[in-house]
Amino acid sequence: MAKSKAVFRCSACSHEVSKWVGKCPDCGAWGTVNEAAVSAAAAAPGRRAMLPTTAAAPLSQIDSKVTQARSTGVSELDRVLGGGVVPGSVVLLSGEPGVGKSTLLLEVAFRWAAQREATALYVTAEESAGQVRLRADRTGAVHDRVYLAAESDLSIVLGHVEQVRPTLLVVDSVQTMLAPEVDGVIGGVTQVRAVTAALTSLAKATGIAVLLVGHVTKDGNVAGPRTLEHLVDVVLQFEGDKNSSLRMVRGIKNRFGSADEVGCFELHEDGIACVDDPSGLFLHHRTDTVPGTAVTVAMDGKRPLVAEVQGLTVKTEIPQPRRAVSGLDYNRVAMVLAVLQSRGRVFLGKHDVYAATVGGMRLLEPTADLAIALAIASAEADIALPAGWVILGEVGLAGEVRKVTGLTRRLAEAERLGFTTALVPPGSEKTKIGSMRIHEVSDLRSALRLAELRKSRAPREPVGVE
Repeated sequence: MAKSKAVFRCSACSHEVSKWVGKCPDCGAWGTVNEAAVSAAAAAPGRRAMLPTTAAAPLSQIDSKVTQARSTGVSELDRVLGGGVVPGSVVLLSGEPGVGKSTLLLEVAFRWAAQREATALYVTAEESAGQVRLRADRTGAVHDRVYLAAESDLSIVLGHVEQVRPTLLVVDSVQTMLAPEVDGVIGGVTQVRAVTAALTSLAKATGIAVLLVGHVTKDGNVAGPRTLEHLVDVVLQFEGDKNSSLRMVRGIKNRFGSADEVGCFELHEDGIACVDDPSGLFLHHRTDTVPGTAVTVAMDGKRPLVAEVQGLTVKTEIPQPRRAVSGLDYNRVAMVLAVLQSRGRVFLGKHDVYAATVGGMRLLEPTADLAIALAIASAEADIALPAGWVILGEVGLAGEVRKVTGLTRRLAEAERLGFTTALVPPGSEKTKIGSMRIHEVSDLRSALRLAELRKSRAPREPVGVE
């Protein structure tokens, strides 16, 4: 009969050692080395077969309720996460300094403890306990079941977890944590990988939901090794302009749901608040229409957002007129201006042109081409577009208007906000959206004519004449 002998194997990287150790010498994970039996008879030549510590089970017998998401209490974050935080999962929230990552996660810890009989542990390695308490007082996030530890040593943090036994662990930030038995400086590739691997193993072994704060580089990518994003279950990107109170959480990776959802927040002095209906932030509410404005609908992930585009033209005597853009793609606007002059007969060679969005929104998709063109043409003609219009369509170099994706969802959002008429590309879906009137335009000239912005006979701009 074949004999079995005991070996110790790491559940994270399968590295084997002859005796038990607290930390895997290969991957640096803590608490992952377990005893496993090896059968000599079952071993293949050159490779020892390991007797599993847990037997494989039929997929139909796996309990799916164990991985059901639990709400964080922050509705917009739950939207991006796919319903909430899954027990035993690791979520990485990255963003630029000062965008509000710590404020958001402190609010999550407070809501987590307030809405259920659960304990949250907030570990900060960048600030003192007093600084975090001041922020909690300002935002109203003080709760008896929210524990705070100002530590940067991973071993001590694991000790806090043993004492507090939380169901939610927040680590701010992963680049400032230190694994003492791993070589390398704090924030280096080796340290970041070891810390993340240890916290991931902790989450899987105990069922604690772990939220990590991550720094970003100047290019906007997560700082540290690329394997950091592979180790975690969810990667979120926190975006926002320092000159605006609007903040967005965008899903980059999500093993438990869709990865193209977006959550909207407003950052105030007294905390951060969810914005359930962000379309109103990107519209300038006025009683009457003015020249140079057009409304379109952008898709940010799966979320339709109604946005307003503004254009302004000013006559100038300088040889090279100015082109200024805010919130739009400069090269895209330059192409629209060229098509507008060549195909639409709207001459802007002696005009400074300004184009911008309202509310700090960044509108980069081609769906806004037609709205940009009509806003600038409206400003040049000093004629306002009819009230209640929403304009959708990509403009090609030949002046044609091309189809856009998600037209039905875009029009439904516009109709919900009270828009009554839509200009859309030809061949679009014939879906009736309430009482909204839909006009199909095949090219830029047709759109200008329908908006009464194009003269019947527009002369060509003279060339070479002073």
